[in-house]
Amino acid sequence: MLPSRKYYLDSIFDNFMDGTDNFDVMKCDVYEKDGAYHIEADIPGFKKDEISVDCEDGYVTISAEKNTENEEKDENKKYIKRERFYGKTVRKFYVGDVDSEKIKAEFKDGMLELVVPKEEKLPNKKTIEIK
Repeated sequence: MLPSRKYYLDSIFDNFMDGTDNFDVMKCDVYEKDGAYHIEADIPGFKKDEISVDCEDGYVTISAEKNTENEEKDENKKYIKRERFYGKTVRKFYVGDVDSEKIKAEFKDGMLELVVPKEEKLPNKKTIEIK
């Protein structure tokens, strides 16, 4: 089943805005469990040192970058088709105000798993004086 035209166009524009040109490189699942957000991102073909995770202004940003310059040059090699991704891919997730020191990240077998503890906020109840 093909994605709806609106979704497809939204994806193109989202990737244009974040500087990526391949919108299906990083597939992610996000779920909530045990008082935390869990983000599982498939980042196949990347090494741990090519991936970064940042937390700022309520957003967790996952970036992965691979350059073709790291690849061995072979003058006799003539590509017929080239599908492996080289470049940068970025995904952002809004998680709210969280303590970035408590975020846990593990990269294993091409999958990055983040555990972002949710901050429990007490309701800010204030009685308003009626004049």
